[in-house]
Amino acid sequence: MNRETDILPTPARMARSHRLVARVNADQKRLLQRAAALQGRTLSDFVIASAQEAAQRTIRDQEVIALGAADSATFVAGLLNPPAVNDRLCETVRRYSGLMRTSDGG
Repeated sequence: MNRETDILPTPARMARSHRLVARVNADQKRLLQRAAALQGRTLSDFVIASAQEAAQRTIRDQEVIALGAADSATFVAGLLNPPAVNDRLCETVRRYSGLMRTSDGG
């Protein structure tokens, strides 16, 4: 059992009710057809699966923050030893609370 295919249905297993049209040049079409054939897929299945994978990767890359070792250590240190509350922070919280009361109508 493949966990990814259990969570994310493949294009071949989903009912298709929407159309997506793309214009390509002859070289692009040949390239896509060759890649589809190498994977034993139809051209449509290959293009849809490839686009879906690219979209998921793009979204994941934008949603996940990856930190290097030094940045991770700095982040954790900030969580474990936060700076002391100062007057500027207190004033910011007061202003924010006032704005929230005003936007709630209260």
